[in-house]
Parts: sequence; structure tokens; C-alpha cells
Amino acid sequence: MALKATIHKAELQLADLDRAHFGDYALTIARHPSETDERMMIRLLVFALNASPTLGFGRGLSTENEADLQDCDATGSIERWIDVGLPDERAIRRACNRSRHVVILSYGGRAADIWWQQIAAKVASQKNLRVLSLSPQDSRALTGLARRNMRLQCTIQDGVVWLGSDDQHVEMTPAVLFPIGEQ
Repeated sequence: MALKATIHKAELQLADLDRAHFGDYALTIARHPSETDERMMIRLLVFALNASPTLGFGRGLSTENEADLQDCDATGSIERWIDVGLPDERAIRRACNRSRHVVILSYGGRAADIWWQQIAAKVASQKNLRVLSLSPQDSRALTGLARRNMRLQCTIQDGVVWLGSDDQHVEMTPAVLFPIGEQ
């Protein structure tokens, strides 16, 4: 018998001062049985970093060739393709060809560093690509916020993210790996 996804609910109050975007979001996040709390919370973080009324979660880990999150315009064209983790070069190129903007949030410490060293030159020609990296300390700290029902507040200013609940919070600054020189 196949295991079913665990449903998590999050009420997210967002104040993104960098983009002048403010909003309250009621999110339903399906956590695949093989997905960790860490990865699920990183998906929630990347939602906050790119929030819009049309941004939504993809169908999950078991669905190949689909973004972890995507933002579509009124015509159904993919405006923003967002992946979490360490996608291969082919997946990145395919995403860049299918959407106007691609965002990747990598995590995993040393494995993420090695992945970026191996792939950076191969994807450097992609003009619509943005790659961020989250430190192992930050990604582990996010895990402490994971609950089946979450009420979270998030403030983003000057690239610094404060994400928290009533009883704890995490402060982090995702590093911009690409394009170089961007904050």
C-alpha cells in the first residue's frame, strides 16, 4: 500500500520590504512521505521569498519535470519556476527554456557546495536563472518551526529573512550564488 502525503497548513503573514510585497497567505503543503521537515520548510521559505497571489506549490517529489513551486500568468505560461535542492544541468536548462524566471534554492552543506562547483560554469549562460544557497545551520533551524498547523510571520529586509512563530524564530540570509554580484 502506498503511503500518502501528510498535509500541513500554514498561515503566513509576510512583509517583504525588499520587494514592497505584503500579504497574508493560507497555505496547504503536501509533504511527500520521503520528504523531510527540513525540505518542506525550505519550500515554505522559498514561497515567502517569491510570494505572489498566483504562486503555488507543485505536485511534489514524485512528479518529475515539474517545479517545486511555480507562478503562472493569466495565459497559463510559467512566469517563475522554483526548485529546491540540487537539480542537474538538464533540469535547469529545461526550466530556463520553459519559464521567464528560474529560481533555485540549494541546501545541503558540503554536497550543495560540490554541486555548485560542478554546475556553475555549465549554467552561466542562462540569463533568467537565480541560484540561492541556504547554510546547513539555517536549514536545520527551519526544521524547528515545522508543525502540522503553523502560524508564521516573515519579514524580509536587505536580503535578511526573519521567519518565526509565537514561540521561536529563525534569522537567516540566503547567499546569492548566481548571478554573481546580485544581492
